[in-house]
Order: sequence, then C-alpha cells, then structure tokens
Amino acid sequence: MQNPFISFSIKVILLLVVAFGFHLGVLKFLNLPLFENKIIASYIINLTLVIVVFGVLYLLKDKYTSQLGFLFLIGSFLKFAVFFIVFYPFYKEDGEITKLEFAAFFAPYVLGLILETVSLSKWLNKVS
Repeated sequence: MQNPFISFSIKVILLLVVAFGFHLGVLKFLNLPLFENKIIASYIINLTLVIVVFGVLYLLKDKYTSQLGFLFLIGSFLKFAVFFIVFYPFYKEDGEITKLEFAAFFAPYVLGLILETVSLSKWLNKVS
C-alpha cells in the first residue's frame, strides 16, 4: 500500500503544475503579462503550504484523530496569514486588488484547498 502523504504530494504537484500551465496559457491567449502579480511565488508557496499542512495532519493522525478537523482549520488560517503577510501588501500597493492579482493567488489556493479537503475527507472516512 502506498503512503497517503506521498500519493497526495504527487497529486497536488501534478495538479498545480497543470493549473500553472493552464493559467499561463489563458494569460498568453488574452495578451496579458505572464509572470506578474507574484504568480510564480503564489503557486510555489501554495504548493508548499498544502503539502506541509497535509504532512502535519498525516503525522498527527494517530494521536489527534478526533481533532484533525480543527488542525485542518488551523492550517487554513496559516495559509490566510501567509497571504496577508506575503501577498496582500504587494497587491494593495496601488490601492486596489485587480482581478489578475486575485487570480494569481486564488487559483492555486483553491485548487490546493479542494484537493486537500477531498483527500482529508476520504482519509477521515477510512479512520472512522
């Protein structure tokens, strides 16, 4: 049986690499700047945070089975904190957050969150 953490990590890496390529393709098709709005940092940081949060949950799964949902929420809070520390000041420099800036952060965030939530829910259903 394959380790769920390794399987999850491979899935999230593949998903975000494909999403990044698609994201760049849409930007190129629309003749918009490809590598602005911290898009590369956004994908890398979101990928790292999703894998770290899932890894921590995996390590704590036996000791804190009944608290995994709360630990997941703490991980989500951590991701928002990183957004407000790393990305928000940069995006608000001109006084507004544009759709491109929002998409640069939100696309990898939501994809990672969906995969993390689905994987964790399958995992918790097996534990119960």
